[in-house]
Amino acid sequence: MPGRPLHRPVAAHRLHGVSLRSPAPPQPPLPPAQADPAQADPAQADPALAGEPAAAALPPPRATVASLAEAWRRLPANTRGAAWILVAAAGFSTMAALVKILGQDLPSLQIAFFRCWVGLALVTPLIVRAGPRVLMSRSWKLHVGRALVGIVAIGCGFYAFTHLPLATATAITFTKPLFMIVLAVLLLGEVVRWRRWTATVAGFIGVLVMVRPGAGTLDPAILVSLTQALCIAIAVVLVKKVPPTESNLTILAYFGILSTTLMGIPAAIVWQPMTAAQWGLGIAVGLFGVSSQWAIINGYRTGEATAVAPFDYTRLLFAGLFGMVLFGEMPDAWTVAGAAIIIAATVYIARREARIGTPAKAVPAD
Repeated sequence: MPGRPLHRPVAAHRLHGVSLRSPAPPQPPLPPAQADPAQADPAQADPALAGEPAAAALPPPRATVASLAEAWRRLPANTRGAAWILVAAAGFSTMAALVKILGQDLPSLQIAFFRCWVGLALVTPLIVRAGPRVLMSRSWKLHVGRALVGIVAIGCGFYAFTHLPLATATAITFTKPLFMIVLAVLLLGEVVRWRRWTATVAGFIGVLVMVRPGAGTLDPAILVSLTQALCIAIAVVLVKKVPPTESNLTILAYFGILSTTLMGIPAAIVWQPMTAAQWGLGIAVGLFGVSSQWAIINGYRTGEATAVAPFDYTRLLFAGLFGMVLFGEMPDAWTVAGAAIIIAATVYIARREARIGTPAKAVPAD
């Protein structure tokens, strides 16, 4: 009938048994403040990220450390040993630079006390845990002798770092193997053939090239630095004479206690008031000295001596760099030539000793 609607508005219709319901009215969108940020599209949140791939999730810190440790263990032994030696070389050079900075205002003996005191502080927990038995030794005379020459070596070395260019003082420390050859014959009764004697003489010629005694340029600090190298060599000989039944902790305990006590006496005589910054640098001297000593021992234990020993000469590079940047020191041609002769002689001695089956014992120079 005209004017009459064809269909009546109903909420649902039945069509062939299927229920057709009217769609629900659309819900208004949530306001921006109620939107879930966790479900937001980064591209919509920041147009600059549109089209960029999602960043990979960072691994947890423990997994990263574990993977790095595994990669380190997979490296060849000589590579790991060389890395330890490089760390030690950088640490010893840093210690020398700190000594030179402090030496501008403080006596060398006062600075050297920090080297002994910090070393004792670090080894004290091990001594306490081991108990009094760690100090039971029948070789106490050797320990006392080693402590005496040890504090002389530290004091002379710190004086040399303060009064000589860092590169020069560092180069002279490499004469230790030359003194070791002489002491091995005199005190240990070792047999040294003509090749090693020739290398030893050549090394001392390198020292003469550096100091040029006939040119009127001989600095007394050069003799002090050579005394340091000689005392280190004597300390090595004394350690070799200690019976193998005594532990390394016994050796470290005696040296820490005796060196701190003996060095404390002259340090107290020349002691000067220190600022907070100087106290911090003094403690840093001890920390760098002990940690570098630990690193160089690890290096020689991990790799072959003939493979890792040459990396110790990078101390000359670090010392020269610190000297130029911090103190404006420029090594001259004589210093470079003398250092090259010393290095060549000591490298030959190390390789010769390894070839005949008597590798040099690793002992840090500072």
